[in-house]
Amino acid sequence: MAGTSSVNSASDIFAALNGSRASGDSSVTQETQDRFLKLLVTQLQNQDPLNPLDNAAVTTQLSQINTVTGIEKVNDTLATLLSSYSESQSMQAASLIGKNVLAPGSALKLAGGQATGGVNLAAAADQVRVSILDASGAVLQVQNLGARPAGSVAFVWDGKTDSGATAPAGNYRFSVSAVQGGEPVTADPLQLGTVSALVRGKSGFQLELGTLGLVDFAKVQQVF
Repeated sequence: MAGTSSVNSASDIFAALNGSRASGDSSVTQETQDRFLKLLVTQLQNQDPLNPLDNAAVTTQLSQINTVTGIEKVNDTLATLLSSYSESQSMQAASLIGKNVLAPGSALKLAGGQATGGVNLAAAADQVRVSILDASGAVLQVQNLGARPAGSVAFVWDGKTDSGATAPAGNYRFSVSAVQGGEPVTADPLQLGTVSALVRGKSGFQLELGTLGLVDFAKVQQVF
């Protein structure tokens, strides 16, 4: 019929829009909606009375347009939230420079007659034990920290061995064990380090702990 638009269905309208849309470019969202409505109005004005547009098809295409718009708005919102979170994390991490933190590791540095370490318990334990080890792996002292709830707990070694001798200043290691009702509880050692710098890594911010190296900001258990 003369005067009938060359776009013959709602599906054709949407296909035509997809062809002109820049992939992944959210800046064309409004333009896409405007074009869709203009094409739809034109099609309705010039449709063949004997072969009108299918109402269900039009409704489906409108729904698809709204879905695409909604997804893009959600993506924009998430991008904004992630950016804000990154900035907040940066400020929090930067505030730790110069402070002591407990992070995963079993190093123990004895200086001034004192060394600090920690234990991270996956569940509550009725008995937590810390064994101080020298460079050869020999046990110098065993501490019984008693019952502890789930989470991190710090301990201090006074540099004394179980025999009462004083260990020389230097680097040591320690191991941890925990039980609840006779059953083992996952217990991870935490080493003490001083934050000297903040580094942005591929997976987020990392803290420079001097000789202990880099540790992910998210893995810090306690701050002193």
